[in-house]
Amino acid sequence: MNGLILLIPIALGLGLTGLAAFFWALRNGQFDDPDGSALRILLDDEDHDKDKE
Repeated sequence: MNGLILLIPIALGLGLTGLAAFFWALRNGQFDDPDGSALRILLDDEDHDKDKE
C-alpha cells in the first residue's frame, strides 16, 4: 500500500507533463502540416531534373 501512495502521484505527474507537452506542441504549430513531408517525396523536383541533363 505504501508503494501506491508513491506511484500514483508520480504516474499522474508524468501524465500531466505529457499532456502539457502535447498542448505546447499543438499551440506552437507542430501539427499544422502532418501530410506535407510525406507527400513532398512523391513530387518530382524539376530543378533537380534540369541538373541531370
